Amino acid sequence: MAAARVRSGGRPTLEEVAARAGVGRGTASRVINGSPRVSAQTREAVEAAVAELGYVPNRAARALAGNRTDAIALVVPESETRFFAEPYFSDIVRGVGAALADTEMQLLLTLAGNDRERRRLAQYLTAHRVDGVLLVSVHADDPLPDLLEQLGMPSVISGRRHAAETLPSVDSDNFEGARAAVDHFISRGRRSIATITGRLDVYGAQRRLDGYRKAIAEAGLGPDERLIAPADFSEEGGARAMRELLERCPDVDAVFAASDVMAAGARQVLRESGRRVPDDVALIGFDDSAVARHMDPPLTSVRQPIEEMGRTMTRVLLQEIANRSSDEGTEERPRIVLPTELVVRESS
Repeated sequence: MAAARVRSGGRPTLEEVAARAGVGRGTASRVINGSPRVSAQTREAVEAAVAELGYVPNRAARALAGNRTDAIALVVPESETRFFAEPYFSDIVRGVGAALADTEMQLLLTLAGNDRERRRLAQYLTAHRVDGVLLVSVHADDPLPDLLEQLGMPSVISGRRHAAETLPSVDSDNFEGARAAVDHFISRGRRSIATITGRLDVYGAQRRLDGYRKAIAEAGLGPDERLIAPADFSEEGGARAMRELLERCPDVDAVFAASDVMAAGARQVLRESGRRVPDDVALIGFDDSAVARHMDPPLTSVRQPIEEMGRTMTRVLLQEIANRSSDEGTEERPRIVLPTELVVRESS
């Protein structure tokens, strides 16, 4: 150990850590930077070498040499109103925070719900003030993902913009979740099954509608566009859509809402109209948030692993950043889809 310190002028270097562990410099760097792309055995060897040599990373020098900021941005292109109203976003933040807990990365939360905020964010990112970006709830026409690709900024998106998404992505199985909800209705003898969609410029909302249509077709019920009411993921939107459905199809006996928040709005309208849930109209939401558990009656909902999505997005982004830092590019862009689960309660 003394000889190693003499060679490096009294302070162990990353090269000496790598040599002691029997790995390459890039591998040692990935372990020290918290990358998940190393084996447990390699991680143990590098950590043992760090402890034996007394190596302490020089964060300032590392950031300067690698053009690093040790910060990532979580970008939500939505208004403050929607961000704080929907439990989905707080669950994502919890997952991201958990994944960063054992790293030195700082998290910057940014809302970009209007043109002015998006322009300001674009200037910030162009100046490379963060090492990477997590994008949540992106709409199909949002220019931000293309800007990130042009900048070469490591990025991961939650919820693809479309089927041919080019950024690394993490999503839940929206299609199968919606199909399971409608299959549940059918198994309970419901036949006039409606859906309240989210904004259809969000790919996840499109996939939930696709899953609904598929289950209806498989049951031989025949498509009826009057039973499809678009909304915007808000409680008010869910209420408006429910009123439209009751006007068009007063005999509706089941409603699949593409979020728990919209289901809450639909539930209020059903109560005002004298419909009993589930006796007259069964109701299912999506997310399995606290909203679902606290409704009266408790809401059947499609559970998506939101916190796990946040954790997985962060792990993928840290790997993208580590790849760039060690000059290890990859042709493969991760596209991870996590399973959903129908949680049955009294509303259906």
